[in-house]
Amino acid sequence: MISLDKKDIDNLAYVKKINLVNSVTGYKSANLIGTKSKAGITNVAVFSSVTHFGSSPAILGFVLRPTTVIRDTYDNIKETGVFTINPIFKSKIKDAHHTSAKYPKEVSEFDKTVLEEEYKDNWEAPFVKEAPIQIAMNYLEEYEIKANGTILVLAEIVKLHVREDLLEEDYLINLTKGEIAAINGLDTYAVPTNNLRLNYQRPKENKNK
Repeated sequence: MISLDKKDIDNLAYVKKINLVNSVTGYKSANLIGTKSKAGITNVAVFSSVTHFGSSPAILGFVLRPTTVIRDTYDNIKETGVFTINPIFKSKIKDAHHTSAKYPKEVSEFDKTVLEEEYKDNWEAPFVKEAPIQIAMNYLEEYEIKANGTILVLAEIVKLHVREDLLEEDYLINLTKGEIAAINGLDTYAVPTNNLRLNYQRPKENKNK
C-alpha cells in the first residue's frame, strides 16, 4: 500500500493532486444543474457535489468553486432564485460531461450538446429532457467555506418528477433502473448495474449473529 502524507499530497503535480483528492472519497453523484438568466440565456453544467441535507423540509445542497472567475450557474441562481437538478444518465454521459467546458455567458450549453431543454409547470429554469429524475429547486441560503473560498448553496425541492418505473413501492428511487451514472474523480463515469438492499440494522448480541 502506498502512503502519502500532507506534504506528499501538496507536492504532487497539480493534475495528479486533483485527481487523487477528487477520487479518494469514492463515487459521487453526477448531476446537471439547469438555470436561466434574467436575459433568457440558459445554462446547464455538470456537478459532482449535490447531496442531501434533510428530508423535512426536503433540502439539497451543492458546492461551487470560488466566484473569483465567472460562474454562470451561480449568477443565474442569484438572479432568479430557481434552478433544476437532473441526474446524468447513460445515453447522455459524453454530452453531459462536455458541459464542463467554459463557454461565454451568452452561449448555452444546450446549443453545444445533444441535451435538450424541457419546461414544466411554468418553472423558469430548464429541466434536461429525458432525464429519469427532474427536480425543481428553490434557493434558500449559502455559506462561504473560508478554508478554500468555495460556496455551499442550499435549496429546497419544490417539485420532483420521477420516471414511474424507477419508484419502488416504498418510494425508494431505483437509480439502477434509470441507468443513472456516478462520477469517480473528475472525469470518470460509472453506471451501476446491480443493487444490494439491506434491512434496517439493529445492535447484535454478538458478532456471530
